[in-house]
Amino acid sequence: MANFPQVRGKLTRHAPLAKLVWFKSGGEADWLLEPADIDDLREFLKAMDGALPVMPLGLGSNLIVRDGGVPGVVVRLGKAFSSVEVLEGNRMRCGGGASGILVSSTARDAGIAGLEFLRGIPGTVGGFVKMNGGAYGREVSSILIECDVVMQDGELVTLKAADLHYTYRHSDLPEGAVVVSALFEGETGNPAAIGAEMDRIAAAREQSQPLRTKTGGSTFKNPDLHEAGGRKAWELVDAAGCRGLTIGDAQVSEKHTNFLINKGEASSRDIEALGEEVRRRVLEDCGVELQWEIQRVGRK
Repeated sequence: MANFPQVRGKLTRHAPLAKLVWFKSGGEADWLLEPADIDDLREFLKAMDGALPVMPLGLGSNLIVRDGGVPGVVVRLGKAFSSVEVLEGNRMRCGGGASGILVSSTARDAGIAGLEFLRGIPGTVGGFVKMNGGAYGREVSSILIECDVVMQDGELVTLKAADLHYTYRHSDLPEGAVVVSALFEGETGNPAAIGAEMDRIAAAREQSQPLRTKTGGSTFKNPDLHEAGGRKAWELVDAAGCRGLTIGDAQVSEKHTNFLINKGEASSRDIEALGEEVRRRVLEDCGVELQWEIQRVGRK
């Protein structure tokens, strides 16, 4: 690995990514970095001095990795970035690699309400912060105070929630920045009531979403309700006759039409092509141009 800085974690060349993403498809990362801790990550990126693009990878739930693979360095945060600490004032300091289930469960046990919705989002804190993750009527923008971010040049900076200029499923987090921790704030609540709400969310997801398949979560952003006549994305997809539509082994879920699934050996090309065909049919049917919510990365 000439010209690459030494790491205390793990640096892998030509690392297969399909096994790390929910769709179980896609190519390799040129390099996959699994840093030992924040200092390891900072030192590596500082030494690289922006020579290669950087892409953080969480649980891979809201992601299509294209078949040509991802250029540069993919950063995957492991156990060292998965801690959740309860602070005073109903606040929690959460590592960028902590899962939504861990964060919401820790909040429940501490009697902190307002974070239950994270139980319904498959992913990690870093992805939630970047994408303004939301479900069941709430978004991360409503609970985030600030986040610590390692920039592509290795600098560690703290960004306030206002710095991210949140909109629906979008933030102004700089390209290549890695969220290593976030400070969330909830409100005082009853652990039993919080737990009951989390159970309701889990049951609702199980009933309505194809959770036990190779999928990627919600495919398209919900459109402006006025533009769409009050209909959500799944309703527009359904009305356009796309329920069960297939390209190769990629299929529009029959259980929830805003989910694409890999029925077997679908390529990422098939999955993305199916999404584009759905967009085309919806536009033709009702004049609404659906926008991708799933991130599509890498070489086609």
